[in-house]
Amino acid sequence: MSITVIKPGLQTTIQAGPRIGSRHLGVPANGAADPLSLALANKLVGNDWDAPALEATLLGPVLRFEAPCLFALTGARTAATLNGAALLQHKSVVAMPGDVLAAGSAEIGVRVYISIAGGLQADDVLGSRSTNLQAGFGGLQGRALQTGDVLAFESRDTVPLETPEMFRLPLSTSWGLRTCVGKEAPLFADEVLARFFDTNWLIDRRSDRMGLRLEGPALESKSDGRMPSAGVFPGTIQCPEDGLPYILSVDAGTVGGYPRIAQVTRADRHILGQLRQGDHVRLLRRDPDEALEELRAKIGYWQDWLPDIEEILR
Repeated sequence: MSITVIKPGLQTTIQAGPRIGSRHLGVPANGAADPLSLALANKLVGNDWDAPALEATLLGPVLRFEAPCLFALTGARTAATLNGAALLQHKSVVAMPGDVLAAGSAEIGVRVYISIAGGLQADDVLGSRSTNLQAGFGGLQGRALQTGDVLAFESRDTVPLETPEMFRLPLSTSWGLRTCVGKEAPLFADEVLARFFDTNWLIDRRSDRMGLRLEGPALESKSDGRMPSAGVFPGTIQCPEDGLPYILSVDAGTVGGYPRIAQVTRADRHILGQLRQGDHVRLLRRDPDEALEELRAKIGYWQDWLPDIEEILR
């Protein structure tokens, strides 16, 4: 069974769960930039939370279904249609052969997730079927979709679902990210750290799956933004030589040579996948104990709808 790509949209890739245990090889996590939205989409069609699905950036694809299936959309708010009729997100929908889905442009947020019952077939590399665009492996030949691509899937009978209102992620143009100070925070004077947490930052146009640059006042460090290379992870906030913080995301490398001023907490890292140019961001300071307590509370909140929530928010 298959789906034909009529238009690919902008950087539409197959994404699934992250790559675990390969950072010592220099391989980043990859996976969905917003894993919580991926999990919500897969829940609606009866898949495991990390089954391969489509992740579209800002502009979704136009797809023609060549076989009957159940599908669902979550993530960024978009005006999607099926055969020209408006389509609701957070609700599984039956498609018949010849039906055409147009995912549309993201109105708020960045990334739309499209799941198919049974999951899309994808290349499994280093324990994940997610696309690594930099190295060109995983997903569909390690690349974004192109016009004419055929996406294979094995249909699965499942009961249609709708996400309860309490589990529909809020979308905004103004965000708060809970953040702990990083290893190199002592390289910044107290007043600089205070400025870091007191600034209403803007998301710069340099924003993608590798990371997001923050626009605002430059931050001075005692090392002038340089240091020996050290390990970094999704959510690490580095402060390079120009003094403008840069938040690493799922496709970022495994080491970096800039001071690690802070780290976005596990509870909020999924939000990085929905931050877009021009959005406002405040970095909310937490100590490690507070961050752990808030993570436990978030896991407890989501447990009934997404039993794998602790793995999703890893």
